[in-house]
Amino acid sequence: MRTPLCDRLSASGAHLGEYRGAETALSFGDTSAELNALRSSAGLVDFGFRAKLIVAGSDRQKWLNGMLTNNLRDLATDRGTYNFLLNAQGRILADMNVYNRGEYLLIDTDIAQREKVLSTLDHFIIMDDVELSDASDKLTALAVIGPAAGEILNRAGFSIPPLEPLQVADFAWNGIGASAMRLPERENGYEIWSACEAIARLWDALREAGARPAGADALEIWRVLRGIPLYGQDLRDLNLPQETEQHHALDFTKGCYIGQEIVERIRSRGAVHRTFTGFRIEGPPPASGTTVTLGGKEVGVITSAVAVPNGSGSKTLALGYIRREAAGGGNPLQAGDAAAVVSSLPFDL
Repeated sequence: MRTPLCDRLSASGAHLGEYRGAETALSFGDTSAELNALRSSAGLVDFGFRAKLIVAGSDRQKWLNGMLTNNLRDLATDRGTYNFLLNAQGRILADMNVYNRGEYLLIDTDIAQREKVLSTLDHFIIMDDVELSDASDKLTALAVIGPAAGEILNRAGFSIPPLEPLQVADFAWNGIGASAMRLPERENGYEIWSACEAIARLWDALREAGARPAGADALEIWRVLRGIPLYGQDLRDLNLPQETEQHHALDFTKGCYIGQEIVERIRSRGAVHRTFTGFRIEGPPPASGTTVTLGGKEVGVITSAVAVPNGSGSKTLALGYIRREAAGGGNPLQAGDAAAVVSSLPFDL
């Protein structure tokens, strides 16, 4: 599918391609400058690759709380949490943010995960008063990312109150109804949600206010720098939740949900055999799936790798998994044929 902003971005000279299940802008011609905006000022990104799913009905909160890994039972209105959807063996089927929007719950996930999430959740609606629907053709999003994001929103005339991470506030701008959601602290910015037919006007206003358009190529480098895993690449249905280091997706006091017995068993035993981490690599970015070895023995795998512009050259940084016994002490690892070393996340350049 094409994002609702795709035609506008194409007309402005963007190079288009598929990202996270949708066609959007990959680049506006200068990926290095776009990345710099995301890191140092304010980058403007099409987030139309995110699906918006609605969970309605009187049993919605109790029912979805029994499906996902975080505490939705006590989720306050206009607040959100990050969640995993697991299978009965505790493996990750999908990830998503869930927001309590008062009369309904909003599931926000990648377009690439939409069909799996819909079909898996729908399978478990039995006697519950729950209605599950897809609002992705009505509601879309853009993001302003970077330390100047709040200043840009103010300059554009968007009247948004102070927000906590994953908190939502509705606002009106020039006759357009929209919502602002503050991104998690490690992502440093805001998403703006609006009707698909209005998103181009909001994009133009933010661009005129000084936000620099940034494509998916820059966003992908920024994602790796921040240590944010991507489902289908860094997170898969082979992974257990505790391997991923995404502890903010788990609540150990909420009670039963699909896969909860496995998650609790891992917690009670104290550890998993491998952990999600960063790698610094000498040489070009290795392919996803490249084996990491120590003394010729397989100890990990690369899941994402990027070349980060650095002056006249670049540095190769990667995400992946490492066995715990090989993770410490600056061990001289190999990622394929390249030297590698484990690095903490987010990366410090």
